[in-house]
Amino acid sequence: MKTIGLISANYSSTEFGDLLSNRSLASLPYGGRYRLIDFALSNMSNSDITTVGVIAPYDSGSLVDHIGIGSPWKLGRKSGGLFIMPGSSYGLQSIGSRFLLRDIIKCRAFFERDDADYVIMAGSSDVWNIDFQPVIEQHDKSGKPVTMIYKKVPRGEDYYGFFLNIGEDGRVESIQEEGFAWANYFADCFIVDREYMIDFMNWFEILEYMDVIRIMKNNMDTMDIDTYEFKGYLGKIKNPVDFIKVNQDMTDYDIRNEVFCNSERPILTKAQDEAPVFHHSDADVRNSLVSAGCRIEGRVENSILFRSVNIGKNAVVKNSVIMMHGTVGEGAVLDHVIADKYSSVTEGVKIYGTKDAPVVIGKNKSI
Repeated sequence: MKTIGLISANYSSTEFGDLLSNRSLASLPYGGRYRLIDFALSNMSNSDITTVGVIAPYDSGSLVDHIGIGSPWKLGRKSGGLFIMPGSSYGLQSIGSRFLLRDIIKCRAFFERDDADYVIMAGSSDVWNIDFQPVIEQHDKSGKPVTMIYKKVPRGEDYYGFFLNIGEDGRVESIQEEGFAWANYFADCFIVDREYMIDFMNWFEILEYMDVIRIMKNNMDTMDIDTYEFKGYLGKIKNPVDFIKVNQDMTDYDIRNEVFCNSERPILTKAQDEAPVFHHSDADVRNSLVSAGCRIEGRVENSILFRSVNIGKNAVVKNSVIMMHGTVGEGAVLDHVIADKYSSVTEGVKIYGTKDAPVVIGKNKSI
C-alpha cells in the first residue's frame, strides 16, 4: 500500500512569547540538538514513506533553513522527496488547530498528482518515535477511510486537545475537547484514504476556516473512523510549561532510550559538529542532558543544555532549558528558566520562575 505523508507546521501559540517571535513552533529547538519537526520527519522516513509534504507557515525562515531539501531524512531524492508548501497567512484559526482545512485545500495538488493509496497526516510539535507500518496495515485491513492514532492518558484533564470516545469495535463514536480519568488522547496524527481526503475537501470546502478534526467532530453521524492505540512515549508541547517538562523527560533513562536509542528508527536532524563537553573540576552536574561544545564550571541540575553553552564558576542552573550558545555568568542562579539562543545572564544575576510559570529569556537578550 503506497503511503505519502503530510506534516502540518502552520500553527503556533501565543503562550511561548519571545521563543516564537522569530520561528515557528515546528522549528523550536528541543532536547539539546533537535527541532520539534525532526520527530514527524524521522517517523515518516523510518517508516519508508518517501514522499512527504510540509505545510509551512508564513514565517518559515528558520524551518526551511533547518530542513533544507530533506537530506538528513533521506528525502533529498528525484522521485518523491520533500515538498514544502505555503500555508494560509490570513483568516481566523482556532486555538489548538493543527489541520486547518484551508491549508489542506491549498495543498490539493499534493493529493491529486500522486497515486498513493493513503496519506498520513501529522502535527509537527510532538515528541515521539512511532513505526507507521503497523498503522498502515491496520488501516488497510479495516476498510474504513480514516484511522486516528491515540494514546491512553491517566489524567485527561491535564491535557489540551481532542479526546476520542471509542466503541467496543474500535470505532470512534464521538470526539470531545475535554478528558477525564483514563482518556483516549488524540495524538495529532491520522491516516486517511487519499481519494477520501480529496472528497472531504469538496464536501466541506465552505468550512475552510475550520480544523479538519473539528469538522469530523461535528459530523460523526456520517463518519466511519477506526482507531489505533499508540502505547509508547508521547510528549505534547503546547506551552512553556510543557516545553520544560518534555525536555526534562529526556533525563529519564527509559524514555530517552525509547525515543532516541532505537537503531532501526533513529531520530534524525541537521548535523552540527562540536567539540566534547568540558567539565571543570568544580563542575557539579546532576540528572541533566548536556550537549557537545558546552563548558561547565558551576552546578547544573534537572536541566537541558544545548550546544556550546557556558556555565560560569559557582553558577547554578536548575529545572531550566538553555539553548545554543547561551551564557550563564559567574555566581548567577537560574531556576525554571527557558533561555533562547545566544542569550546571556550576567554575573550574580538571580532569576526564579516556577513550575507553572517559567521565565522566558528571548534570543540574543542579555540580563
